[in-house]
Amino acid sequence: MAAGGGGAAPERPYELVVFGASGFTGQFVVEEVARAAAGGELRGALRWAVAGRSRERLQAVLERAAERLGKAALGAEVGVLLCDVGDAASLAAVARQTRLVLNCVGPYRFFGEPVVEACVENGASCIDICGEPQFLEGMYLKYNEKAAEKGVYVIGSCGFDSIPADMGVLYTRDKLKGTLTAVESFLKVKSGPEGSCAHDGTWKSAVYGLADQDNLRKLRKKIGYAPVPVVGAKLKSRGLVFYNQEFKEYSIRFMGSDGSVVKRSQCYLHAELQETPVQYGAYVNIGGLGSVIKLMFAGILFLLLVKFSFGRKLLTKYPEFFSAGFFTKKGPTQKQMDGTSFTMTFFGEGYSEGQDPQYGKPNVKICTEVKGPEPGYVATPIAMVQAAVSLLEDAACLPKRGGVYSPGAAFSKTKLIDRLNKRGVEFSVISKPEL
Repeated sequence: MAAGGGGAAPERPYELVVFGASGFTGQFVVEEVARAAAGGELRGALRWAVAGRSRERLQAVLERAAERLGKAALGAEVGVLLCDVGDAASLAAVARQTRLVLNCVGPYRFFGEPVVEACVENGASCIDICGEPQFLEGMYLKYNEKAAEKGVYVIGSCGFDSIPADMGVLYTRDKLKGTLTAVESFLKVKSGPEGSCAHDGTWKSAVYGLADQDNLRKLRKKIGYAPVPVVGAKLKSRGLVFYNQEFKEYSIRFMGSDGSVVKRSQCYLHAELQETPVQYGAYVNIGGLGSVIKLMFAGILFLLLVKFSFGRKLLTKYPEFFSAGFFTKKGPTQKQMDGTSFTMTFFGEGYSEGQDPQYGKPNVKICTEVKGPEPGYVATPIAMVQAAVSLLEDAACLPKRGGVYSPGAAFSKTKLIDRLNKRGVEFSVISKPEL
C-alpha cells in the first residue's frame, strides 16, 4: 500500500475499517471492499476490518461476502472489531487501529458526529455516504481546523448520488475545450420487471433533514461561506416541475444534497486553486403526467406531515405507505437490484478557448453522462470503496492540508474517475463540444 492518505502512522494494524458493517448498506460495502482487496486494484495486500456491535452479525456479513465472491472464507487478514456509536471509548479504540474509517451508520445527523470526532482526535481519516447537508456542513464548521491540524481527511457524500454529480461536473469541465461556466444534470433511474425500492434509512434521513431546514440556514450563516462569483451567463433556474424537451418527459428539481455538495466543491476549487467556478442545477426525470400528479400529492402530504412531531413519527413508522412502496423496512431484493440502473446526463455550456467568459454569450456546449448499476446498494458501495482506495493510493494528489471536504474538492486531482470507470460507474462524452 502507498504511504500517506490521512497522516496515520504506518504501524496501525489496519488500513481500512468498515463501521456499521452489519447494517443494510454496510453489508454491501463489505462485499465491495472484499472485491477490491481480491481484485488487484491496490499496490499491496489490503489489511482491513469490519466493526459493529455484534460479533455474530459481523461474522455472518463476512461469510455472505465470501459466498458472493465465490470464496470459502475471506481469510485471517480481515479483522472483527466490536464497538458502539454510543460508546466513545470503543470508537476511539477502533480509530487508533486504522488509517481510514468507512462510516455506514446513519442517519448521520443522529449517529455521525461521534465517529467523526473519534477519527479526528485519533488521527484516522473518515469517509461517509451522507446525503444530509446539515450534518455535512456542521462537521465542516466543527472539525475542519482540527482535521487540518491532525493531517486527516473527513470526506462526506461519497456515495450515490453525490459522487456521480460532483465528479460528473468536474469530468464535464475537463472534457470541454475552453471554459465551462454552467452545467445542468438530469437523473433517470430505470427498474426492471421486479420494480425498485430503497431501504427506509434513506427515508428517515430525508424526513429529519427537511424538517430542519431553518437550522440549516442558520448554520450556513454561521459558517459564512465566501460568495462564489458567477462567471459567464447566469444559469437560469427552472421551475419545480417542467416538461423536458430533451428527454420527452417531465422533470423536477432534485431535492437532495447534490446542489450544496457541488457548490462546496466549486467554492473550494475557486478559492484554493483559482479554478473557474461552475454554476450547477440538479434535476430528476420522472416520466409522464400521471407520475407528476402522483408525486405532487405524495409531496404535499410529506411536507405537511414533516413539520410536526407526530407527522414525522407516522412517516418513519410507515415508510412503505407514505412513499407509495418505494421505501421499505426490508430494502430491495437481489432481483430488484439486478434489474435497476441509473443514468445522470450533464448538459454543459461555456466559452471556447480564447473567448473571455465575462463578455458575450456562451458559444460552446457539451453533453456528458455518468451511468451505472442500481444506485443505492451497488453504485454507492462502489463509489465509497473507490473513494477510499483513492484516498489511500493517491495520497500525493489530495489537498495538501487535511480537513473536512466534499468529494470534488478532495478527489479532483486523483484517479477516482478512472477507478469508477473500471468498476462499472462509467463517465463518457455523449456529444463533442460544438461551436
